[in-house]
Amino acid sequence: MMKQVLIFIVLFLTVGCCSCHASNYDFVVAKDGSGDFMTVQEAIFAVPDFRKATTTIYVKKGIYKEKLILPASKTKVTLVGENNKETIITYDDYASKKNSFGEEMGTTGSSGFFVFADEFTARDITFQNSSGPVGQAVAVRVDGDKVSFVNCRFLGHQDTLYPHGENSRQYYKNCYIEGTVDFIFGWSTAVFEDCEIFCKSKGYVTAASTTEETPYGFVFIKCKIHGNAPDKSVYLGRPWRLYAKTVFIECQLGKVIKDEGWHNWNKKDAEETAFYAEYKNSGKGYTPDKRVGWSKQLSDKQKEDYTLENIFKGWIPDCSTIK
Repeated sequence: MMKQVLIFIVLFLTVGCCSCHASNYDFVVAKDGSGDFMTVQEAIFAVPDFRKATTTIYVKKGIYKEKLILPASKTKVTLVGENNKETIITYDDYASKKNSFGEEMGTTGSSGFFVFADEFTARDITFQNSSGPVGQAVAVRVDGDKVSFVNCRFLGHQDTLYPHGENSRQYYKNCYIEGTVDFIFGWSTAVFEDCEIFCKSKGYVTAASTTEETPYGFVFIKCKIHGNAPDKSVYLGRPWRLYAKTVFIECQLGKVIKDEGWHNWNKKDAEETAFYAEYKNSGKGYTPDKRVGWSKQLSDKQKEDYTLENIFKGWIPDCSTIK
């Protein structure tokens, strides 16, 4: 009798612990069939439209080759990976690849993950475009507002990360982003804090297309910019559109960064309209006395404006999700 009681207690505790663990997430995705779904897209489609509470999806480690869409109706979704080195969402489309109609996909069509919904958060996941050095090939395109990525990796070559939405506010914390040419590009207001930016060849880190009326574009705070590109072969940015805005604050710039820092993309007018600035950067790539004359070094007073609350117009990302 005592043995049966002990077995019952062990089973109860085991089931109880499993239930407790499962209760931390609304859905679990696992390639081995041990979760609620075997694909991430199935889990996304299962999220109720315009749900007021957060829906959390846990993705077990594995390589998920999926071209994902998070529709605008799937608000307040949090995607959590088992760890960011072994939970990989990947696809291999690229701009010049032909679709079923024989037409080129274009840069946007190459995206592996389209984020259209507001209040989306991803943590501990790798997002990859695995097509290789074949031109524009986007890993993630983001249009939704109040979007956060924490401890995520973005892998690709040209055009890796596309903060696309003009009115989109995005926050990247402790992320790794790699690429070659314009590998962080778009219209959105995006802050990159404590991130690692890895330059894989000569090129350009950013290509902002900020609108004239948008006060902040891309802001990098305490990031590390380095890579295996040749020394002095990478520009911090060039203006995709005339009012591009990009600022690097207290970042460590490696020897891959060119002395002049910025390129006008052969748009002379952009030298008057773009806003490219730095504040107290460091490293071999920080040569403020050799920067192009139309870029700026922020004063202490100007730097005070670069708080998350100011940049994001009152929205403060939920730091409780940051580990």
